[in-house]
Amino acid sequence: MTRVRVLVIDDSALVRKLMSTMLACDPEIEVVGTAADPLIAREKIKQLNPDVLTLDVEMPRMDGITFLENLMRLRPMPVVMVSSLTVEGADVTLRALEMGAVDFFAKPDHDLASRFGECAQEICDKVKLAARTRPRARTTVRKLDVAPRLSADAVLPRAQTAGSRGGSPIIAIGASTGGTEAVRVVLEAMPPDAPPILVTQHIPAAFSGPFAARMDRCSAMRVCEAQDGQPIQSGHAYVAPGSHHLLAMWDGAKYVCRLHDGPPVNRHKPSVDVLFRSLAASAGAATIAALLTGMGDDGARGLLELRQTGAATLVQDENSSVVWGMPGAAWKLGAAGEMLPLDHIAPRLLALARQPLAGALRA
Repeated sequence: MTRVRVLVIDDSALVRKLMSTMLACDPEIEVVGTAADPLIAREKIKQLNPDVLTLDVEMPRMDGITFLENLMRLRPMPVVMVSSLTVEGADVTLRALEMGAVDFFAKPDHDLASRFGECAQEICDKVKLAARTRPRARTTVRKLDVAPRLSADAVLPRAQTAGSRGGSPIIAIGASTGGTEAVRVVLEAMPPDAPPILVTQHIPAAFSGPFAARMDRCSAMRVCEAQDGQPIQSGHAYVAPGSHHLLAMWDGAKYVCRLHDGPPVNRHKPSVDVLFRSLAASAGAATIAALLTGMGDDGARGLLELRQTGAATLVQDENSSVVWGMPGAAWKLGAAGEMLPLDHIAPRLLALARQPLAGALRA
């Protein structure tokens, strides 16, 4: 069996040692070398020809982002970013995913040695998964011009229309590995008056707020991290917090976001299955759901439940997915009415929302 050849890049000697030890314990992985900074790494890549890099975000002489940008331009290869669980670390990591990094590993911020041991399986899985992917440059889409956002009160108090009523479409999106970029592509293509969008992306709690803020800057919609009891309104997208499940509930007059601090589902919290099931119960055929790139099968069964209510259901195709785990599982289960490349998903979601009944893709 050919082992995955890994080069570990980190300015901390302790982290290099711990990462190398964890990775070397997996019989399918071979650590071929380490580097203390990107300039050393550049020479070792030429000498060792690794399959995957693990790359620290903050390093001397050249930061990880600059190195990654040069690498993806000159010698694209699979990269797993190693990031701290801070707001600053989250923002830089999201930039790295935009540039073509496959995934990221959140570095514990204290008690490094013992906490790293708990995460050994996670980093090994991410490295092996990365080795099976094809590096992708940032997807180019025709982006809408996003007008400056002024408060409505700056001109005239604006009459507030009712939020989502029974039968009004709601879009739901689930994603995991590769999903931060896939979600960006979809949201960038949405107009400011698009139907409300609920997003469950597998992401650590420290990253979900910065992720929502980054999506808000690149989308004509208003994008925010969901709050409990928040009304679900057109022109808004709601991102599940990394610490809670996101549900959509009908309160008798409107749809609202509900956050649930229950146990992980499919080993994930937030879980896509939980979001999709809540919509199957509360919105049914008014839902339009898309399951994007991601490892595992979270969301597949929930998507099937939605389709059985008459909801429109889509999955991302294999060629445009970083990992065709979640969408592939849903497709094999018969949970999706259509399979589309990533850049076709936003137009299709909007087209379905304009139909008299959102559930136009019934089985």
